[in-house]
Amino acid sequence: MRAVIQRAFSDSLAVKQAILSSESYLQLIEQIAQTIIKTFQSGGRLFFCGNGGSAADAQHLAAEFTGRYYKDRAPLPAEALHVNTSFLTAVANDYSYEETFSRLLRGWGRPGDLLWAMSTSGNSPNILKAIDTAREIGMLTIGLTGATGGKMVGRCDYLLQVPSTDTPRIQEAHMLVGHIICEIVEKALF
Repeated sequence: MRAVIQRAFSDSLAVKQAILSSESYLQLIEQIAQTIIKTFQSGGRLFFCGNGGSAADAQHLAAEFTGRYYKDRAPLPAEALHVNTSFLTAVANDYSYEETFSRLLRGWGRPGDLLWAMSTSGNSPNILKAIDTAREIGMLTIGLTGATGGKMVGRCDYLLQVPSTDTPRIQEAHMLVGHIICEIVEKALF
């Protein structure tokens, strides 16, 4: 049991150290934060999407923007696209699960908005369709994924590929990056 605990901590630290040691990763995180700041300053909104654990992470990060991070402040316009289960199940049933996020973006998204898409594999069909739809609308896109990037490569304006193929380690890094971005955005705007 102790070996499992130590390995998980060691592996998680190694992924985070790889990001910390990479100037290009750090610059990308800064660029993403700056893009979100500009989006909010110009009246745009931030939409999140993900599946499974990434959906939970997406919802968590949206709440950091609309609720608060460190400061008591005005809410920022951010939402996770999967939080309406009636909509999600109806669209999955009547159309397909692949359409769930893209259909909401067609209803709510507008040029100047921003999509933050999370997929550890980079190959989730509903995430890919949401990215494509966002770009058709004129939205910028941020992708967080794993080492290979999957089919998200070349589709996102900003793509942060966590240097790991281990799903839990990727998700842990996604949340750390997300929290860092929340802090930067909040400090810049408030």
